[in-house]
Amino acid sequence: MLRTVNRILLGLLGLGLFALGGGVLLGALDLPRHWDFDMPGWWPFRGPDDVLLGTWGRTRWRDEGWWWPTVIAALVVLLALLLWWLLAQRRHRLDRVLVDSEDGVPARLEGRALETVIEEEAQELDGVSRAHVRLTGRRTAPTARVRLLLEPHADPARAVGRLSRETLAHARDSTGLDRLPSKVRLREARHRARRAT
Repeated sequence: MLRTVNRILLGLLGLGLFALGGGVLLGALDLPRHWDFDMPGWWPFRGPDDVLLGTWGRTRWRDEGWWWPTVIAALVVLLALLLWWLLAQRRHRLDRVLVDSEDGVPARLEGRALETVIEEEAQELDGVSRAHVRLTGRRTAPTARVRLLLEPHADPARAVGRLSRETLAHARDSTGLDRLPSKVRLREARHRARRAT
C-alpha cells in the first residue's frame, strides 16, 4: 500500500513539474504569440522577457549579508534530502518474495517471515551474538543485506563462510531461487572489562 501511495505521489509531483516546466518553456519561446493563443491571466510567464525572479526580488535583501548564504544553504539541504529520498526508493524492503511452487503458479512468501528465518538461523552460528536481515531488490530476485554482531572470540572469516554455505544456502534452496546475492556487514560486540577484586 505504501509503495502504491509513494508512486502516486511521485507521479503527481512529476506531472506538476512537467506542466510547470512546459508552461515556462511556452513563455520563454514566445509560443503564445507565434501560435496565436493566450496564456491564463494568472500565469506569470507570458513572454521571453518575463523572469522567475525580477529585479525587486533580487535586490530586496541585497543589504542583508545573511540572505543569499541562507538561501543557498537551504537549497543544498533540500537537494541532499531529495537525493536521499530518491536513493531510499531503490532500497525498499521487500514485502513478498515469489517462490517457485513447481505447479506453474508462483507462491508468495512474506518477506519479513523469510528475514526472520534467516536471522534466527544466523544467530545460531558459533560466535554470532545477533543478526539483522533485510531483503531488498525485486520479488523474483531478492538481495539480502545482513548485519552480524560478533562475539569477541568469533572468527569473522569462519562466520561469513558458514553464513554463506549454510544459512543463506538454506534460504536460497528453500525458496527455489537460483541465487541470493548478499551484502554482509560485521561488527564486534564489546564487553566491559571485569574488575579483579
